[in-house]
Amino acid sequence: MRFELIDRAKTDFPVQRLCRVLGVSQSGYFASRGRAPSQRQRQDMVLLAHVRSAFALSNGTYGSPRMTRELRDQGLPVGRRRTARIMRDNGLRARQKRRFKRTTDSEHAWPVAPNLLDQNFSATAPNEKWSADISYIWTKEGWLYLAIVMDLFSRRIIGWAVSDRLHRDLALAALRRAFAIRRPEPGLICHSDRSSQYCSIDYQSEILKHGALISMSGKGNCYDCEYDIAVWWPDPCYD
Repeated sequence: MRFELIDRAKTDFPVQRLCRVLGVSQSGYFASRGRAPSQRQRQDMVLLAHVRSAFALSNGTYGSPRMTRELRDQGLPVGRRRTARIMRDNGLRARQKRRFKRTTDSEHAWPVAPNLLDQNFSATAPNEKWSADISYIWTKEGWLYLAIVMDLFSRRIIGWAVSDRLHRDLALAALRRAFAIRRPEPGLICHSDRSSQYCSIDYQSEILKHGALISMSGKGNCYDCEYDIAVWWPDPCYD
């Protein structure tokens, strides 16, 4: 039945694509029709095997230009159009490269607090030291920004917020969630970098309202926020 469908549609669509859609092999189709594939079709089958192998090894990142170069490096004389057709007919689409998303903006006029932690990220009790950070994660809907607040005693995430836009309210929402969940005693140290989200008046006022202390990393010193989101979320670019 599937071979008959291919017979009916092959005048409008390539046999290779029809076989893929219907889940049959080209060699099986040609054998059932009592004829051998043409020389070009046999060449396409060989190329497809190489394309599938290279595509898998690239983790699905090779598009037709890069795939063409790869095939030529293997000694296979093939043009970009032919490579593109083979990939298209077999549903091999390269994943788009994910552009770097900026999460830190330290060029602002907001007040900056001193570094109270001074790279001492150890804590002797819960709600003694919190660390806040913002990163980005890739999802099926695209890039999303994730703000978190971590308790440095347990390394647990106690506050979080997600948005498709990077704005000051994102960090504030995560902070408010942390305060609502933990209800810490006065004297807590809230540490972050010195980006505008954390230096805003609203964010700092929220910390002071709860009797907590504000701490910010030194300018350009990534080690001042050692226990940031990267520890909890090892690779924010994963699907």
